[in-house]
Amino acid sequence: MPIKNNYKVIPIQSYECNDWILYKHYAKRIPSISYAFGLFIDNVLNGICTFGFPPNYNYNNGKCVFNNYSCLTLELNRLVVNDGLPSNSLSYFVSSCLKMLPSPCCIVSYADQNNGHNGYIYQATNWIYTGVSDVKYKYIFEDGSEFDIRRGIDRKGKIVDKIKLKPTHRYIYFVGSKKEIKIMKKEFKMKIHPYPKGENKKYDASYIPISQKKLF
Repeated sequence: MPIKNNYKVIPIQSYECNDWILYKHYAKRIPSISYAFGLFIDNVLNGICTFGFPPNYNYNNGKCVFNNYSCLTLELNRLVVNDGLPSNSLSYFVSSCLKMLPSPCCIVSYADQNNGHNGYIYQATNWIYTGVSDVKYKYIFEDGSEFDIRRGIDRKGKIVDKIKLKPTHRYIYFVGSKKEIKIMKKEFKMKIHPYPKGENKKYDASYIPISQKKLF
């Protein structure tokens, strides 16, 4: 049976993502959410995908991405689905979400090597790979607490160790009409690199969120 026969991707409220983000996604932290979408299979929520404004303000006016062009710029900041779905479910979900975003729009997303991610879902849905982010560090404090910019955990006390983290892979996607995308590609100033390869490490996503049924 084709996926589209019993799959639906629709906008949802950001609060409907909380359980998924806090307990099922590896980051365990709710980001800025401007747009949220749910993957419903037989009317039951089986995954969420959220988009928000990137922490780097310059992305919001396109200066980091384009030479002489600006548009709405968002980050795909959370993507998580239940285990055991058909192999093409995730790419169907992401592609459907992108089609429902405002146009024109530039999307950025990151794949964290420190959690064993290479960004294969972005490669499968034809994103542009622009290399890796700047090097970041994790700080260990004397009370055993940690801080790194990805998670924003509060700093406590004296730093006793500084650990260099692997840089994150950065992907870009353009949403718009053929004309708008043509302009974005022309004005795109970031260097394009070949897709990275490597073994993905699967994190524990066995938590079962409080799923909701929708009446369609």
